[in-house]
Amino acid sequence: MVKLSGMLSRFSPVRVLVIGDLMVDTYTTGKVRRISPEAPVSVLHVEKEESRPGGAGNVMLNLVSLGAKVIAVGRIGYDLGGEQLRDSLESEGVDVENLVLQKGYKTPVKNRLIADAQQVLRVDFETVTPLPDLLEQEVIDRLPPLLEKVQVVAISDYGKGFLTRNLLQAVITMATERGISVIVDPKGADFSKYYGATVIKPNKHEAYAAAKLPSEAPLEQVAQEILTTCQVGMLLITRSEEGISLFNREGQRADFPVQSKEVKDVTGAGDTVLAMISVALANGLDIKYGAQLANIAAGMAIERLGCARINLSEIAVRLLEFDVENKIFDEEHLFALQQALKGKRYTVLGVDSSHGMSTALFRTLRKLSSRDLEKKLIVYVRDTDPDEEFVSLLSSLAEVDFIVLQCESLKNLCDIIHPNQVYVMEETGHVALNHLGDLLSRVLVNY
Repeated sequence: MVKLSGMLSRFSPVRVLVIGDLMVDTYTTGKVRRISPEAPVSVLHVEKEESRPGGAGNVMLNLVSLGAKVIAVGRIGYDLGGEQLRDSLESEGVDVENLVLQKGYKTPVKNRLIADAQQVLRVDFETVTPLPDLLEQEVIDRLPPLLEKVQVVAISDYGKGFLTRNLLQAVITMATERGISVIVDPKGADFSKYYGATVIKPNKHEAYAAAKLPSEAPLEQVAQEILTTCQVGMLLITRSEEGISLFNREGQRADFPVQSKEVKDVTGAGDTVLAMISVALANGLDIKYGAQLANIAAGMAIERLGCARINLSEIAVRLLEFDVENKIFDEEHLFALQQALKGKRYTVLGVDSSHGMSTALFRTLRKLSSRDLEKKLIVYVRDTDPDEEFVSLLSSLAEVDFIVLQCESLKNLCDIIHPNQVYVMEETGHVALNHLGDLLSRVLVNY
């Protein structure tokens, strides 16, 4: 596992163009208490009903949760579903000015019936409708100025007829000419329509179907067939409980095992992967790091019911569970710490590694640590050249949630984190301070 700070610290707000099939996801939730007298089926007593953007819309919501600015390109109908989609996305800060309306088109709606946290039935209201030539050209004409504003393009294909071959090739060609990465979540068995994309991310079943190979064929052979035929840069195959496999055109393979505590619902996990890969590449991360983050995000998504939205704070906390070294932050990586601390209350304790791990320090750590999951203890190591063994020992202690190595400018730390309590460790015990900035004056006095 690569250090948390090495991945998330490079994240900054990026702009992503998401183009694809939009739909409404409706969740009708209740309890089953009896069997219907009319037929041998359960009766769902409805307790609540909610709707949210689905398909490419769910990709957009995931991107917003990851801190991205999103420009939406898609199709809606002149109906209640289309109105709900536009309003919901706009309320989340998504740029919806390039959603096109098609007369006679019915916005797809997928209603999931859920009883006692289990999906028992899905009812789909949809018709696959080809995009008319005039509307197709209108969308293509809108692309050039939009591409000037973004760092990456995410294509979310659900096979509803919006993403025609001409439209797909137009957006891939225009983006490539501008040096913009294109990540595709494909649909169907014909991947040639995605020719020239940067990354295609099918699931295992879709990959075998696209390669036209039997299920007993090696996955490497499947990947090479798709990479050669479609001339894409990378192939990222999601393999359910087996995790993610990444292939490049040189025949290299990297596998990332799934990181999930419990599987409740796989709905929307592919959208989570597409969003995370898009944000990672837009921030200049190597796709191997992006795949690791995407795998972790997807693992978290399937622990929840319905289409879940994962944010950077949740990913930061999950990464900390995998490697205690992820507790350690320096000045370059304070953004990652900021994400991990969102929504938390925390205490900062300033220490000097030159004093070593004394009984007084250990007693203080025990006293300041909390069993409350929403309250964290940050140890700020004030030495300019801290003892590595001391820092390593601190990171191994369950009482310590995060460690910040001395910042070149403590002001940067003060600007980013605002603790509830601040202490400094003296030889005999800890002393309360009024403000995090007071640690700076203490450093000057002590040194």
